[in-house]
Amino acid sequence: MSSVFITVEGPIGVGKTSLAQAIAREYGLNLLQEIVYENPFLGKFYENIEEWGFQLEMFFLCNRYKQLQDISRHHLSQGRSVVSDYNIFKNTIFAQRTLDDENLPKYLQIYDILTSDLPQADLVIYLHASVDTLMKRIAMRGRDVEGLIDRRYMENLAADYARFMDEFRQRHPQVPVLSFACDQLDYVHRPDDLRYVLRQIEPFLKQATSG
Repeated sequence: MSSVFITVEGPIGVGKTSLAQAIAREYGLNLLQEIVYENPFLGKFYENIEEWGFQLEMFFLCNRYKQLQDISRHHLSQGRSVVSDYNIFKNTIFAQRTLDDENLPKYLQIYDILTSDLPQADLVIYLHASVDTLMKRIAMRGRDVEGLIDRRYMENLAADYARFMDEFRQRHPQVPVLSFACDQLDYVHRPDDLRYVLRQIEPFLKQATSG
């Protein structure tokens, strides 16, 4: 049985980690969760994006690079499937929003070098929702540092994700993308919603792991 690598992506607050955890439980997959709140630059970033953007993005890139190296060596190469609550491509989405014209080219050059031999997703699950829903969910989870996120930033981020995913589908037609609108979908509190999402994933899993 071959391994499969699933990544769950979408804007802040859309429910990536909750869904990745549910998929891991349901199918016995190894779970990879991104390191976010350990980033020492996060609070400073939301206070002053221009000042701290490069430090923030480099910290995320280096940590995610190490995580993906580890899952490649210790899980995927051993035939053990993995579901992650992020895709490494998110680094470019955030970097293009936060970095200036001087730092962005440098960052993207480093990104290309580090990610050239990292494992690529066999399936991308893309979660999206209205900004109202995203802001409500961010407020509900009550994380202090996220209280600094303003609505304009989230509007731009949601638009960046939508544009990037359209381009991703065109550039990588060989990578399946399952998209879920999460305004009315609550797989955390409604078991029927979770079953609906899992039913959409199952055919891919069966096909991918039977090879």
